[in-house]
Amino acid sequence: MRDFHLPGRSTTHARHGMAATSHPAATLAALDMLRAGGNAVDAAVAASAVLTVVEPQSTGIGGDCFALYCPGGQGQVLGLNGSGKAPAAAAVEWYLDQGITHIPASLSPHCVTVPGAIDAWDRLLADHGTMKFAKVLAPAIDYAENGYVVAPRVAYDWGLMAEKLEVDPSAKRVMLPGGRAPRAGEVHRQPELAETLKTVAREGRKGFYEGPVAADMVSYLQALGGLHTLEDFAATACKYVTPIRTTYRGYDVTQIPPNGQGITALLMLNILEGFELSELAPSGVERLHLESEAARLAFRMRDSLIGDPDQADIPVEQILSANYAARLREHISSDRAMSDLGASNVTIQPDTIYLTVADKDRNVISFINSLFAGFGSGLMAPKSGVMLQNRGFGFVVEPGHPNCIAPNKRPFHTIIPGMVHKDGRVHMSYGVMGGHYQPVGHAHLLTNVIDFGMDLQEALDLARVFPFGGVLEIESGISDEVASGLAELGHKVMRRSIPLGGGQAIMVDWDNGALIGGSESRKDGMALGY
Repeated sequence: MRDFHLPGRSTTHARHGMAATSHPAATLAALDMLRAGGNAVDAAVAASAVLTVVEPQSTGIGGDCFALYCPGGQGQVLGLNGSGKAPAAAAVEWYLDQGITHIPASLSPHCVTVPGAIDAWDRLLADHGTMKFAKVLAPAIDYAENGYVVAPRVAYDWGLMAEKLEVDPSAKRVMLPGGRAPRAGEVHRQPELAETLKTVAREGRKGFYEGPVAADMVSYLQALGGLHTLEDFAATACKYVTPIRTTYRGYDVTQIPPNGQGITALLMLNILEGFELSELAPSGVERLHLESEAARLAFRMRDSLIGDPDQADIPVEQILSANYAARLREHISSDRAMSDLGASNVTIQPDTIYLTVADKDRNVISFINSLFAGFGSGLMAPKSGVMLQNRGFGFVVEPGHPNCIAPNKRPFHTIIPGMVHKDGRVHMSYGVMGGHYQPVGHAHLLTNVIDFGMDLQEALDLARVFPFGGVLEIESGISDEVASGLAELGHKVMRRSIPLGGGQAIMVDWDNGALIGGSESRKDGMALGY
């Protein structure tokens, strides 16, 4: 229980349904769907669609999504991989012949993979929802057409991306009205996006991947030198996947398998299980040192072994074995940071939305949707208003690497939804946004709850650190004393100006027939139930 003398917010409690998202408008849309008789899937898609409008720096229909879904809150967990692929013509030899040795981070057609989100939304609704696109997209269409009020964190992030948005004419026109980023409290509209959403509402996925909307995206990318074709868009198909899992102190933790980085979070937990974290101070030097060292080892594995399993051999079973974690754990010293393990992938300012919904029947969904970097590639299809993702930046141009770009290949993905079971039933649905930070955020959140006994809101709010790119980034909530202690262990400590990530979580209290929600203090969102 939190100290009520201190700033903060309580967890949210309800009986019938709960939604936790990064924006109040999306949370409200989800609750409206639940109260109208929809289920968790209907509510999640409605909330995600709203977020593509009201939190445009973080997500969009030009991006991808992943989901974990547990019908009835017990039994089999279904995994859906809604990540798009590289064009069919994207052979590594072509890039090397063009002198392209790395995929640009933004403002290039080569960092744009085919968007997978709409196809995944369509599949989820068809297989597990109760409502049609026309119903669940209605709130998003209204916000895009008639306007929405820009929230404070959205405005802050938007301002940081203004220079990027200046380059593409359509992005500049729509996203920098009057020549600047909208400020908090101002009303913003996206009429072209509204029309595209109306088309999807009428025609389903076909209205996005075929016809005028697809032609707009493809023709624009081709004009910039991209290899995309209408056939690439029409062939887009999400896929059900068997989730991967590990056990942490008696809890079963589930993730989507590669091409995502969820396996990185599971490996971190396997390493950390060998330490008695509960005996340490939650924000102390010892705990943060162990977490950071486990993260560094897990990221080294990630950057060398993870790619699209349809086109590369990913040794998932070996990576998640107890022996592998034990061998890695031997590299960790309590009194000294490991020597340089090599730099991870180049970091960029990431933006993502994560949301989770539980309904009256205890259907629970863990759902994440993203453009990757802030405003994705920075390229907007001019007629449809679709901001295109930059997931292609996740590829490497290195023949033989499991994540080397190739025709019809899914890139390495950072976005990861999470779910925890106890005794065969959903205990917690959760996610922590923030690009490459996400596996660390997952491990930090779960150990806060499981090892330190925090409630969901306390666990989400607690200050964070992130070892990446050769430095240990720390939030302002980490004391100077702890920062100095980490530096004395050999970590290159750097204060971070922007908070690390953002998250949401819902816990199912089966004994009391209740739901408990928490939402990230670093974002604008909230958890609400009824």
